[in-house]
Amino acid sequence: MKPIRAQQSLVQLEASGPPAEMIFGEWYPALRAERLRKGDTAVTTLLGIPVLVGRKSDGALFAMRDLCPHRGIPLSAGWFDGETVQCKYHGWRFEPCSGRCEEIPSLTSFDDLAPTKIYANSFPVAERDGYAWVYVPEAGAGRVTLNDDLPPVPELPKFSARYRSAHLTAELPCNVDHGIIGLMDPAHGPFVHRAWWWRSAASIHEKTKKFEPIENGFRMSAHAPSSNSAPYKLLGKPVTTIDFVLPNRRYETIVAEKNGKRRWFASLTTVTPVTATSCRIDVYAAWNIAYWVPLVTPIATYFGAKFVQQDQQTMIEQARGLRSNPGLMLIDDADKPAKWYFALKQRRLKGEGEHPLSGPVELHWRS
Repeated sequence: MKPIRAQQSLVQLEASGPPAEMIFGEWYPALRAERLRKGDTAVTTLLGIPVLVGRKSDGALFAMRDLCPHRGIPLSAGWFDGETVQCKYHGWRFEPCSGRCEEIPSLTSFDDLAPTKIYANSFPVAERDGYAWVYVPEAGAGRVTLNDDLPPVPELPKFSARYRSAHLTAELPCNVDHGIIGLMDPAHGPFVHRAWWWRSAASIHEKTKKFEPIENGFRMSAHAPSSNSAPYKLLGKPVTTIDFVLPNRRYETIVAEKNGKRRWFASLTTVTPVTATSCRIDVYAAWNIAYWVPLVTPIATYFGAKFVQQDQQTMIEQARGLRSNPGLMLIDDADKPAKWYFALKQRRLKGEGEHPLSGPVELHWRS
């Protein structure tokens, strides 16, 4: 059997600052599924829960709480043979997709305990856009499976059969709320993302955008993308739509029609709570612009990584200030999306309240 190797993130160990409430009963990206070949496992943390993710010999993904229900040792300390996970402490063996116990080696003919009536905590898991998405249920929800009435697994919209794609990830030493409002902040671009290939300080100008409510979120209505963002010019005259959907998803689609052909770019960015004080940003993007060019993906990944690293560095620097839990402020109009997010989150956590947008609104800011 293959020993399971557990690794702990440096950011997870060092993160500090004010904690945030986390939203359970949702799908979260655990890790890139391509990391898991048949018989492989990996350990990650979602919403403060250590999760053992793996792929069985038949290709099926599984996700289990990294904890043996017998005496509490992490299952990642044990072994995985491609079919079952075995605990290192007493050898209890579990079918990982269901969590069902298949064997308790210490039992004798004098025992009447049926191992198959015991379950380790397993989570529904699905593969979409190259990620292993794990559904993290509410506390006390009992055993939840893919056959239950779960929300749809998130997926990036694509607009043609042929396209290229890339993914990026970065850990942030701040709570999920700060990660998310940084994600939707429209005013930081010329400062955090200042670069010759993106924007300059001199490019700042006044902008007007329309927003509208959608289920569990809000939409920046279809509009021409920022004229001071150089890469958008490659598309000609595109139309952009940006959606934010609870608990943590930002969808952006950019579509342009020219000579009867559709050129498009789409991205799904998520900010996943790792613990109450740390989070992880994942970006998955797809496009059909010059998809046949061999170097287009590594070039796009290179510049995309620079973009995400700028956000990461800013969050690392912000985390130093947040350690003392200072009072902060949100202003209108540039911080209005952040206010909507907090209102939507509280509505979700309390299970009551009105949507913060009663209808379409128009916001103004300079960036």
